Amino acid sequence: MPETAETTDAPIFDPLAFHLTGEQAALIARAQHLAAAKFAPRAARHDREASFPTENYQDLREAGLLAICIPQSGGGLGADYQTYALAAAEIARYCATTALTWNMHVCSTLWAGALADVLDMDSAVRAEHERRRAIHFRRIALEGAIYAQPFSEGNASAIGAIPFGTAARPVDGGWVITGKKIFASLSGNADYYGVLCTEIAAEGTASRRNTLYLAIPATARGLRVTGDWDPLGMRGTVSRTLEFADVFVEHDAAIMPRGVYFQAASRWPHMFLTLAPTYLGLAQAAFDFTVRYLRGEVSGAPPGKRRSSSVKQLTVAEMRIKLEQAKTLWFQAIAEAQVDPTPDQRLRAYAAQFSTMETANDLARLAIRTCGGHSMFRSLPLERIYRDSRCGSLMAPWTAEVCLERIGRGALYRDGETDD
Repeated sequence: MPETAETTDAPIFDPLAFHLTGEQAALIARAQHLAAAKFAPRAARHDREASFPTENYQDLREAGLLAICIPQSGGGLGADYQTYALAAAEIARYCATTALTWNMHVCSTLWAGALADVLDMDSAVRAEHERRRAIHFRRIALEGAIYAQPFSEGNASAIGAIPFGTAARPVDGGWVITGKKIFASLSGNADYYGVLCTEIAAEGTASRRNTLYLAIPATARGLRVTGDWDPLGMRGTVSRTLEFADVFVEHDAAIMPRGVYFQAASRWPHMFLTLAPTYLGLAQAAFDFTVRYLRGEVSGAPPGKRRSSSVKQLTVAEMRIKLEQAKTLWFQAIAEAQVDPTPDQRLRAYAAQFSTMETANDLARLAIRTCGGHSMFRSLPLERIYRDSRCGSLMAPWTAEVCLERIGRGALYRDGETDD
């Protein structure tokens, strides 16, 4: 039985209670209504088939949401970081894999746009950056191009501990790329892959300071999509492996100038919090399902209401408390996103990431327990919500383990302190 979703759901964050502007509320509502009406009925099929939601991206394109963070002067909607994050949470509420892959696409514009605008560049580098990013923005806003953001390599590069193993060798007119990326969402479905790689200096040394962010066309010679994709959850992301064998790209492929990604990762850490909206949306979805199921409002569930049980009422209350805690912490963290955050703001961002990722699966667990066995049929969304939500704690660069380590160390050591 296909899933359906009401388009009259209240927003996750009430615009009045959270002091959103009218423009923010309207844009978030656009994303929510699209996801409820179009994405939710397709979600089960893409999960079952592990197929990419191509139709959803056509809908995003037509709604202008592929260009949500591109300035209005560049043909986009001009949304800021907070507005994008709130819209992403609403989309995830109905189709988490669409929200997660949309994040990979939007970050290409967010990082090159509003984030880069507050970082240090000399006038010549900034002028060249603005010229180049206009090329990428035009492809998205006017041509409807989809950008991916392959990140992981199966080593410590994603968390910033070592340079990326994917290498960029300077040649006349551009770079030659070699290496591979694993868990590369949108593999085979993006028009461009925004690849983080290390520019190899003349002496052959590799440094994280030399990280480049380059858009490689899907049609580039030497680029291959390999491997299977049959994971536990987030199956519609189709995150297969990308291999680069002497792939040439021109200088205008740069999404950020040389060294600016390293500066961003050091000074604008909230850039890595953009995976969390997907899991906040899943947390809301788990709660929504539970309430509707116990009220007898879920199509395809056994008939009758189950809300009179005091045990079930207590579980719903516990779920609501956990949801409100995660929402409040996460909203505070995204509201604080800025260059050079304070140590407390940085630790709060880690805490928001950890809390969101863990709470999503905890709410799905509680939903299963209180709704009972019939709720786990694959004709209903809870089974998928549980599997998708379990993947959040594994998301690099801020995995659950990384967040715990950084919060603990950050609380016990001030900058520069050691035990020597």
